[in-house]
Amino acid sequence: MSFTGLDAWVSDRAAANQFSGVVLIRRGDQTVFAGAYGWASRRWPVPNTLATRFDTASITKLFTSVAAMQLVDEGRLDLDEPITEIADLTGTTISPEVTVRHLLTHTSGIADDADKEAGESYEALWVDRPVYAVMRTRDHLPHFAYKPPNFPPGEGCRYCNAGYVLVGLAIEEITGTTYRDQVRNAVFARAGMTASDFYDRREAAPDVAEGWDPIVDTEGRITGWKQNIFSYPPIGSPDGGAHATVDDLVRFLRAVRAGELLSAERTKQFLTPQVLHHKHDAGDVWYGFGLEFTLDRDGSVWNYYKDGGSPGASGIARYYPADDLDVAMLSNAEYGGQDVTREIDRRIRAS
Repeated sequence: MSFTGLDAWVSDRAAANQFSGVVLIRRGDQTVFAGAYGWASRRWPVPNTLATRFDTASITKLFTSVAAMQLVDEGRLDLDEPITEIADLTGTTISPEVTVRHLLTHTSGIADDADKEAGESYEALWVDRPVYAVMRTRDHLPHFAYKPPNFPPGEGCRYCNAGYVLVGLAIEEITGTTYRDQVRNAVFARAGMTASDFYDRREAAPDVAEGWDPIVDTEGRITGWKQNIFSYPPIGSPDGGAHATVDDLVRFLRAVRAGELLSAERTKQFLTPQVLHHKHDAGDVWYGFGLEFTLDRDGSVWNYYKDGGSPGASGIARYYPADDLDVAMLSNAEYGGQDVTREIDRRIRAS
């Protein structure tokens, strides 16, 4: 495969304000491609670098899942245990039949905070409720826990942020510590992710990118930029918002494959497709325990990944087994990153 010309391709997009972020491609210990583009802050401006820490959006769900699976390894959590027997959900619409397995594989049927498959906007959640009112894991419950479910547990598959909030609650109940501290100690530290953490956007922290999205007029022209400070809670939660570098995302993927975070049994389970989400001509997409899998027509796994997108943030952590390639992309904008990912995909598929 060839990544010749990829830097120029991404640079052109960055110059046209269509991408701001970083890309890293590795095969083993060899860096195949690396590049940083755009601005970590549009206010000053400050350029992005490979050491810049970005909001990983929903990629955070991988850290939540591994933290939960570690508790399964320790015999402290059963994947088929009802979530209502672990966390206090009295008065909510969460069915006692919803298990941790359902939550991790998006088969719980519970309502989401912002249902993207139904066209709902995450940003709209914060019109009537200040973002700074949502700091603890339980603070997220009013956004979803009293809505009617979409389907009975196990009888469908629908992507659900809220399921991971509940898994985060289970982690807190079992460990007696905060979700963030558990992930810091059991996932980031063990994987060697020394640049990763949960940063409060109200506080000064070095090398942390600010999230900015364009203001676009009716003719599609960018007329300005809007920061995401009122569109997202100040600090990350079990469903999104941890900060990492692209190097740390690759470290995480490699640590999982190497069995450094989970037992051999749990590692195999984590890296195995669990539930069909949808069929596609280019390859079916399956959900696992946080990961998503693209299968070739012969049923083999072409790649597995987790992507994410929120106001002022997007990214992906992906592995291509046949080519032994780890790909990480992080952006401090919700727009543009998918085009970069598709271009990398295209080049790998064409090889």
